[in-house]
Amino acid sequence: MEKQTAERNIDSILGSIPYRMALAGGWIDQPFISAHNPSPPGSMVVVSLEPTFHFMTKCGMGTSTREVAMKIWQGALPNEDPQILMRELYHAENIEGIEPSGSQDMAGIIFPGLNRLDYDANFEDGYFPVHVESNNDPDVARWLEDVIYCLPVNQRPTGYNPLAVKNLDPSWIRRLGQSGKDCYQSILAQDANNLGSSMNESMRCWEVILPHTVQYPTTINLLKILEYYQSRYYGAMYSGCGGGYLYVVSDEPVQGAFKVNVRISAEKYQRNG
Repeated sequence: MEKQTAERNIDSILGSIPYRMALAGGWIDQPFISAHNPSPPGSMVVVSLEPTFHFMTKCGMGTSTREVAMKIWQGALPNEDPQILMRELYHAENIEGIEPSGSQDMAGIIFPGLNRLDYDANFEDGYFPVHVESNNDPDVARWLEDVIYCLPVNQRPTGYNPLAVKNLDPSWIRRLGQSGKDCYQSILAQDANNLGSSMNESMRCWEVILPHTVQYPTTINLLKILEYYQSRYYGAMYSGCGGGYLYVVSDEPVQGAFKVNVRISAEKYQRNG
């Protein structure tokens, strides 16, 4: 039987707003973290992803931010300055001001390609990056797609609070911000070994600074899962607190994992006019 001639694109179901992947340095976008960085700015890396399938909610993929974007922009990014859009989306999501999400969620969705976000608490009180370093080289994007494998692990459980314990040690916060810088440089150099090392370092920082992000009484043993993959591949880290997806850096297939598509075009998924 021949395929139907009229096929529905997946974005007609999911909407055209990109997803985002956060790599090393996550949490440095929160002012209560960056305010303790003795060597600002600290950095983190976000990657804009094409909406090729439905990512689970409560998994560190910026899905709640994406839902807000879908509502305020009718399913597609406006053709405007991404700095303006980032702030518009941030204020739309955090209008109530109760435990505001970090602006990396917005930046990762809006800025195409690979982006290093630099945060300094002295700039706009740390809520927005003082600088965004972007790379939209298709060769770099394809390389990253080839070495990053994603494994679904665990949705955040009801009542989960990743901020119940805070250890705002400046030396570890400096290391967290540095891991983002190292991550970005390793991707540009297409260096899988250093990419994995930067992600492992970011996870060490999470465990010290916000221990409940990687260990919590009602969740599965996230640390044992993490250690398993870190010991067998270049490196691994979780997509968000409480698990979510596990990103594994490898130059060989990882059993049970899937790949993502990096969005490198500013125009793709953008609304004209």
